[in-house]
Amino acid sequence: MHVLNSDNSKHIVILVPPDTSILDVAGPLEVFSKTADYLVRLSDGATRYYTTHLISMNGNLTLPTNSGMPVICEGSFESINYPVDTVLIAGRGSYSDGAPTEVLQWLRKCHKTFPNTRIGSICAGAFILADTSLLDGKRATTHWQLSDQLAEQYPNIHVEKDPIYIKQGNIYTSAGISTGIDLSLALVEEDLGKDIAIEISRILVLYLKRPGTQSQFSNILQTQKTDYTPVTDTISWIHENLNKDLSVETLAAKVAMSSRNFSRVFLRETGITPAKFVEKARVEAARRRLAEAHISLDEIARECGLGNADGLRRLFNRHLQTTPGIYRKNFG
Repeated sequence: MHVLNSDNSKHIVILVPPDTSILDVAGPLEVFSKTADYLVRLSDGATRYYTTHLISMNGNLTLPTNSGMPVICEGSFESINYPVDTVLIAGRGSYSDGAPTEVLQWLRKCHKTFPNTRIGSICAGAFILADTSLLDGKRATTHWQLSDQLAEQYPNIHVEKDPIYIKQGNIYTSAGISTGIDLSLALVEEDLGKDIAIEISRILVLYLKRPGTQSQFSNILQTQKTDYTPVTDTISWIHENLNKDLSVETLAAKVAMSSRNFSRVFLRETGITPAKFVEKARVEAARRRLAEAHISLDEIARECGLGNADGLRRLFNRHLQTTPGIYRKNFG
């Protein structure tokens, strides 16, 4: 846990460019605000653990967002006179050709003067962070639609399309829009532990506290395009029963279809065969368990219907070109 500042509060700065996405701002703001409120209740009114600040990048206190809802900031980055624990860059908004030089200089100064200050980007905010050179030589991510552009524009950065957020020392990048919530929860977990982060996830009524290794290309989301009941029911059953026999014959029997007809209908509705879907579902589940659970590879393999650790290794080698052990070492 970081040492608290002299005023017993961690100052969380969200840098807001004009015309950014409202969720880039509101998502992290809610995570840190809800955490602060929760801790005040736990400590019976003690000093707030987090103090959040919406800070303008251009000096204007009222900034438009691309959804039409304005954001009201308390000041500009030049007016900050408190020790900053965390800076999050909310998208890049109208700064598609680069943020003001003064902003980049301020970010570099934060990193140099306060080496323990965490600096992160949300979605296309990675482009602003990249302009500071703080990402040079590091792994980074951004919205999957912008990954190729980021890699081409900044060849010194190791851009990865898949993760929803990446930590490199005290520099962080997150993927598209809602992943600012995931990144913020990860920062809360760093400060206060997993139990608090999970409790805040519950308060925010999140379906899942996602690890950074969660793929931007969700197998579940992809197959939610269909509303054909036999297929949607099958998909739900698969995710609830990964450790059971999920052969095409078993799945087809559950919806009273022949194996051939079921395979044809499933492929038509989801764009993927039942066998491939089951395999991807098991990969996603195993990745989450490796990142979050302190249990053996054999146990994870059994939970995910892969038999034993050898089955888990074969699956990871086929889909991720790595081993479960290396994956856990890097992301667990």
